[in-house]
Amino acid sequence: MKVILNKDLAPLGEEGDVKDVAKGYARNYLFPRGIALPYTPQTVKLFEARKDEIEAKKAQKRQDAMGLKERLESLELSITMPAGANGKLYGSVTAHTVADEMAKLGFQIDRKRIDLASGIKNVGKYKAVIRLYENSQAEIQLNIIGQEIKTEAHEAPPARPARRRRDEAAPTAENHASEGETIMPAETPASAETPADGQA
Repeated sequence: MKVILNKDLAPLGEEGDVKDVAKGYARNYLFPRGIALPYTPQTVKLFEARKDEIEAKKAQKRQDAMGLKERLESLELSITMPAGANGKLYGSVTAHTVADEMAKLGFQIDRKRIDLASGIKNVGKYKAVIRLYENSQAEIQLNIIGQEIKTEAHEAPPARPARRRRDEAAPTAENHASEGETIMPAETPASAETPADGQA
């Protein structure tokens, strides 16, 4: 189904773009939200009348993208990650990681616009490409810093708990008594019994 976008919608397109979409998508999502209008002679005339306005908006987006490109390319983004003594990261730096770090600096960049050359798994200097508006893109410098995690805190616990388990595995009479069980005295052997007075 052919529609004309009434608003920008990434990654589908921008205001004024003509797109082919599924009928259900158009009727259930795009039309109710005013994001798009059906492609008809009436809507085509409507957008033709708004052509200058739409082009002015696009020119402003291009200018904004150029300004953002200059700011980003003057930036060196430092990211601290847990790493071993050999510089290998515990995990990897992803587009999501970069987007989160940039947000801390006031740059709201969709992670889908961030391209990393490869999965970053070691400390060092790298580059990332950020796609801006139309064909404009910025290349930023990444400085990945390793934060070594001390392994002493993860040493195996002493053997004392194992001794406790062995003690518990061999319960004593005192243990039974503490659990509410009655300990009966040992029976006197029959041969040791003394007959009462006057009985044979």
